[in-house]
Amino acid sequence: MLDYDFMRIAFCAAFLVAAVCGPVGWFLVLRGQTFASHALSHVGFAGATGALLLGFSPLSGMTLGALSAGVLMGFAGERTAGRDVMIGLVLSVALGLGALFLHFLTHAASAATALLFGDILGVSRSMLLWLLVLSVSCLAVLAFLSRPLLFASLQPELAEAKGVSIRLLDVIFLALVALATAECAQITGILLVFTLMVAPAATLLRMGLAPLVALAGTIFLAVAEAWGGLVLSWYTDAPTSFWIALIGGIVFLLTCGAQRLFGR
Repeated sequence: MLDYDFMRIAFCAAFLVAAVCGPVGWFLVLRGQTFASHALSHVGFAGATGALLLGFSPLSGMTLGALSAGVLMGFAGERTAGRDVMIGLVLSVALGLGALFLHFLTHAASAATALLFGDILGVSRSMLLWLLVLSVSCLAVLAFLSRPLLFASLQPELAEAKGVSIRLLDVIFLALVALATAECAQITGILLVFTLMVAPAATLLRMGLAPLVALAGTIFLAVAEAWGGLVLSWYTDAPTSFWIALIGGIVFLLTCGAQRLFGR
């Protein structure tokens, strides 16, 4: 399968996306903000369909929409961003806008529909370059923020007393989540963003590993699930996003079963 150029591009794209989604998702699960990525993906869908309607790249629209929503959620603070009702309203409005934009699309409806379920085999070289830029930027910022972000995630009151700006960290982190969500949607689609953002992170957190080991493990596990999904899709003709979701769920359940079996 690696004789085909589109498959080589797909494997590279899966690596870039998974390498970001793993560690970002680890902090997301640790901070109890997993629903945020779901909300941001829906806002990104509205941005992507709006960009298509205006003749721009769906990736640019998705990135801008999700990034704007992430920053606003960070500024809003936990009192607003943490309410299920508020997030549910955001999801509804975003999906409604996406459906409206999709209704007026007459030339690129298939591209917009692919956003819902992912189209990793359709990643172009130019899009791969953008994914590389986004991945390197996200990982660089996350590496710089990792220590204060971990401190604020585990002991927010103490971190604030030590002078750590909790609000600023929230804004920057949710902006990173937005960028990772926009990337992940290119692989798994809007509806399955949880697959790479949450499943590897939740699995590693269940193991109780040290933070540095767990972060490295999320990258390895996310890449393994993404590449495994590509390989299984090649041999079965089933969608890649289906296999990635299935592998992530199976690995998580096996981890939970092993913990019960060994009494951990």
